Amino acid sequence: MSLSKSLLTAPVLSNEKSLKTLVENRTIYSLNNCELNIFETYQTSDLVPLKFNDLVVTSMLRGKKIMHLFDEPGFEYVPGETVVIPANVEMKIDFPEASRNNPTQCLALAIDHIKIKETLHFLNERYPKEGNGNFWKLDYENYFFYNNIELATTINKLVKECMSDSITKDALADLTLQELLVRIIQTQTIKAIDTNVFPDKNSPIIPVVEYIRKNIRENISLKELSDKACMSTTSFYRFFKRELGMSPIEFILNEKIKQAKQLLKNPTIQVNEVCFQSGFEDCNYFIRLFKKYEGITPKQYQLLYIN
Repeated sequence: MSLSKSLLTAPVLSNEKSLKTLVENRTIYSLNNCELNIFETYQTSDLVPLKFNDLVVTSMLRGKKIMHLFDEPGFEYVPGETVVIPANVEMKIDFPEASRNNPTQCLALAIDHIKIKETLHFLNERYPKEGNGNFWKLDYENYFFYNNIELATTINKLVKECMSDSITKDALADLTLQELLVRIIQTQTIKAIDTNVFPDKNSPIIPVVEYIRKNIRENISLKELSDKACMSTTSFYRFFKRELGMSPIEFILNEKIKQAKQLLKNPTIQVNEVCFQSGFEDCNYFIRLFKKYEGITPKQYQLLYIN
């Protein structure tokens, strides 16, 4: 079971009479620089092949799939998760639970390679990264991650534009495509930090994140963090937000929530104890924030781990 809330708005399912097939029934919305595909499956199936000519951003909306990619072991794919797949890479998909009463629904957004190239060039020209050899680029080895609020908001916005009848939808979708690529790269950076595979070992981000994790129960100031990065507070704030897509304060809150989730796996610990051990001073604030991030209360989260 996924412990991450989906954050994405699932479109209404197709009318049963309009279904062309019960396995990966496809609805297409074509724009100048992208193509939105909504897939629905209504019966169990194994190893269904799918391939796109362009890079594709996929997100689960309903149900469960097992994804097979890059000759690696299959992995469970559920709402709350996104997978980015390079052009011309074949995926094979199992639908172990799909039925008419429990269909799967997934979006697949194919993005034109020229649009991606132009966006990355624009970012590297206008917002160059710190250090030599550091560029805005997609990390094709870091292709599976949980949606965060920023990424999900951007995907929702893009889906809405693709499905709209507005005469300006191509222009608005192009702007949102740029935003989506930025959010994906920032989300990949966060995941690389979380899994200790951050490519630039000399990045100022590394000592800052280590300091935050070691002092998660303390009140950490922006000045302390900018000193760790050897930057002025203004430069550090801009640098941090550009790299991770969130402010240092938002990142600290994310880390506190992660700490709380780990503690809540212990069925005997009290919620107020988790609150203080995660660095929160106000229990009501902690519960509200936890629900905002996870979609459920700390107590409900804890109950998921009690057999």
